Amino acid sequence: MYVIAKRDLAALIVQRTGIQVNAESLFDIQVKRLHEYKRQHLNVLHILTLYLRLKRDPKAEVPPRTFIFGAKAAPGYALAKLIIKLINSVAAVVNNDPVVRDRLKVVFFPDYNVKNAQHIFPAADLSEQISTAGKEASGTGNMKFALNGALTIGTLDGANVEIREEVGAENFFLFGLDASQVEELKSHGYQPHAYYEQNPTLRAVLDFIASGALAGGDPSLFRPLVDNLLDHDPFLVLADYQAYVECQEKVSSLWRDPQAWTRKSILNAARMGKFSSDRSIRDYCAQVWNIKPASARSASS
Repeated sequence: MYVIAKRDLAALIVQRTGIQVNAESLFDIQVKRLHEYKRQHLNVLHILTLYLRLKRDPKAEVPPRTFIFGAKAAPGYALAKLIIKLINSVAAVVNNDPVVRDRLKVVFFPDYNVKNAQHIFPAADLSEQISTAGKEASGTGNMKFALNGALTIGTLDGANVEIREEVGAENFFLFGLDASQVEELKSHGYQPHAYYEQNPTLRAVLDFIASGALAGGDPSLFRPLVDNLLDHDPFLVLADYQAYVECQEKVSSLWRDPQAWTRKSILNAARMGKFSSDRSIRDYCAQVWNIKPASARSASS
């Protein structure tokens, strides 16, 4: 069923976007509301890290990946809309570059909704749950992905914490600052530009975006996004960048071992029983609503 789901999604992507994807590649998926704290732009920085690596060395060891995004932004949220534009611009460059197009593909799935989600969740290999620690109230998409056997790369945020406890730390790709470390870093005066100066790879990626290479030579298009990261970075994208890239290397390493990946995938699905709606409703009844189940006899009387 999993193989069929990936082929089904690959066919749907062609139908909806015209983009041909390799159904045997790693399907790396982030579908959720577009917001800075959910950090779709951190995902994009990793894609460009791989892209520039392959441009420098086409023989670099990078397993084929298909990056799939689905999201909608609030009408007045200009920066979120700019991130959507960035994803699509990266897709236009990466997907049409003969050096990398058989190794990397980027898809922004149009009109993401529940109907389309039925095709996306069962086909995922990697679930991107990379919000800034302490910002996600709960989250249910991560549960759906894990229940369908996707492995999660994520921070200790929202339901990631419980998912990791249930599936086992060894079956979860954890990276980044936790909530207390986020607050501590901010309290001491977070300086995102320092990460840019100290990390040549990060600097190359941000300079590439700022150069206009993704915007037909127009350096002004994505300047607001780059400036926001360098001068403010309210959700600590640059602080978590290196840990995220290193964790993604672990993802690639495991993907090269199909048997080990499959074992972890099965364990993810098998250990997700805690997140059933029945258990959740029972907890609400006991802990929030303070109600008890009625017997069939009392209910009918």
